[in-house]
Amino acid sequence: MERFPRMSRRLFTGGSMLAAATLAWPTLHAQGQPETRKITIAVENKAAFYSLPLTISEQLGYFRTEGLNVGISDHESGAQAVQALTGKSADICLAGFEHIIRLQSAQQMVQSFVLLGRAPQIAFGISTKSLPRFKSIADLKGKKIGVAALAGASTLVASMVLAQGGLRAGDVSFLEVGEVEGALAALRSGQVDAMSHSDPLMTILEQKGEVRIISDARTLKGTTELFGGPMPAACLFAPLDFIRKNPNTCQALANAMVRGLKWLQTAGPGDIIKTVPENYLLGDRGLYIASFNKARESISLDGILADEAPRTALKAIAGFDASVRSSRIDLSKTYTNEFAQRAKERFKA
Repeated sequence: MERFPRMSRRLFTGGSMLAAATLAWPTLHAQGQPETRKITIAVENKAAFYSLPLTISEQLGYFRTEGLNVGISDHESGAQAVQALTGKSADICLAGFEHIIRLQSAQQMVQSFVLLGRAPQIAFGISTKSLPRFKSIADLKGKKIGVAALAGASTLVASMVLAQGGLRAGDVSFLEVGEVEGALAALRSGQVDAMSHSDPLMTILEQKGEVRIISDARTLKGTTELFGGPMPAACLFAPLDFIRKNPNTCQALANAMVRGLKWLQTAGPGDIIKTVPENYLLGDRGLYIASFNKARESISLDGILADEAPRTALKAIAGFDASVRSSRIDLSKTYTNEFAQRAKERFKA
């Protein structure tokens, strides 16, 4: 089996090994001094491409330039990152937009203020070993589907794929397989017959011919085909009270993140390799870059969330989660583009 880094669940600081790379930039300041300079961001799998814009902004010292001391707590799933936010061990959360809708449904008001991902970065693949004669979604009835987390976007994507083929979520069994090592073991041992997961896992399986991709939400086209419109993914969000009390802090965060998103627009393979921590590279730089290229299109260009995207998300989530009722959700409170728009104008992102 390939060797992959095990992510330690520790607190990362906002320091950068590449601090020197930022010296050529003029000193930049947020509009007004941050009300809170020391903040903690709870993240869903920091080493994943899902969180890459955050890593870039951290490594290039953009948070520090904005006068912030950012600590990053890494978690195995979006649900755990959200628990850190609601439990007040973190000020900000980086996870999928679907969590915002579920939180509001539970009367916990949080709001996205920077979009990192404009597509879920998840592909759905059929095991070529378990189902070598696969012809249609109907062949999955009674089968087991591997997902990164039962309450996460990978399960939502899988449910959407099944629905397109006339199956319900109850027609299959979902198995939570975790990240790369656990997911590889589950597929190769035959514990699952299909996989709904993110990169680098899906690129590994594709390259080795172990899965046949039948739906790809790593691309904008594939996402629109699956969800019927733009589907927001990773974003920075915080309780409404925090945003109202700390607008300058949120602006500083948005500035750093949008600057990182802009850097990613033109970064080449060499730039990525030099900036990302070595232990994120999977011991195979070629594989990492191949995976990055698969996910690159899904990365937000400017941190701004399209107005129709929350509607797409709510329709998808409410269709599979009975606890979420569309009539109870105020989509206008799930996001704001105010901070990202200012940052975009500042950096011409």
